[in-house]
Amino acid sequence: MANNNLTAQEKATLKKMFWLSHLVFISFSMVKMEANGFTMTMEPALEELYGDDPEEMKEAVLRHQSFFNTHAVPFSFVAGLAYAMERQHKEGKVDGMTIENIKAALMGPTAGMFDSLFFNCIRVIAAGISIGLCSQGNFLGTIIFILLYGVTQSIVKWLLINAGYTLGTSFIDQVFNSGLIQVLTKCASVLGLMMVGAMTAQMVSVPLNLVINTTGAEGGEVVIADVLNSVFPGLLGVCALFLMVYLIKKGWTPTKLILLIFAFALVGAAIGLF
Repeated sequence: MANNNLTAQEKATLKKMFWLSHLVFISFSMVKMEANGFTMTMEPALEELYGDDPEEMKEAVLRHQSFFNTHAVPFSFVAGLAYAMERQHKEGKVDGMTIENIKAALMGPTAGMFDSLFFNCIRVIAAGISIGLCSQGNFLGTIIFILLYGVTQSIVKWLLINAGYTLGTSFIDQVFNSGLIQVLTKCASVLGLMMVGAMTAQMVSVPLNLVINTTGAEGGEVVIADVLNSVFPGLLGVCALFLMVYLIKKGWTPTKLILLIFAFALVGAAIGLF
């Protein structure tokens, strides 16, 4: 079904679903994750299809109240696909269990792919650009981050909710059989790691002020920071990063890490270490 062949009712329903899909995390719980947000997103479709059949409506709502969790962007694709399957269900071509099974099967792959693409790649790139501008007092940094990370998500969500409905299950088969998801996920992960490394080198600074006075005929001093940077530029920053990662794996919260850094910096500044 081509997008330009959609009826006015289908277009209106998809538009409502698109806006509601931004409430993906509404009433989020560790029991059902995004189930409430998904059910709310499906409400216009269910109302269109089962508005005159209370029993079918009840079954459909319960069907979409099952556990569901994925990235916020492909969330809309699954919703569009579920809309198409619900229409087929009304026509007697698909049973309710199939709809639930396809939703469950899509959670892992879509979450893995789009977490890498948006959270680990685009978010890091947007933050890298924006933090640099904001650190100089440039308000454009905030605007650029919203545009690069927030608006792009909405644009892709709109494209995906339409793709999910118009292309249906054939799209899933084509993408998975071609191996495109694995390639994109790998590329996004590599690019994200590169950006994290670049941001660490640029943003993490340990201004060590330790100097060793040497004795000799002419005397002198050795600046420890210069010696370390001559061997491995940014070594102290890398060490600080991996220390934070280690503590996070040990269960430390970001708040505790911030307080630790703050206290260590104050003590270090007081004794002349920094």
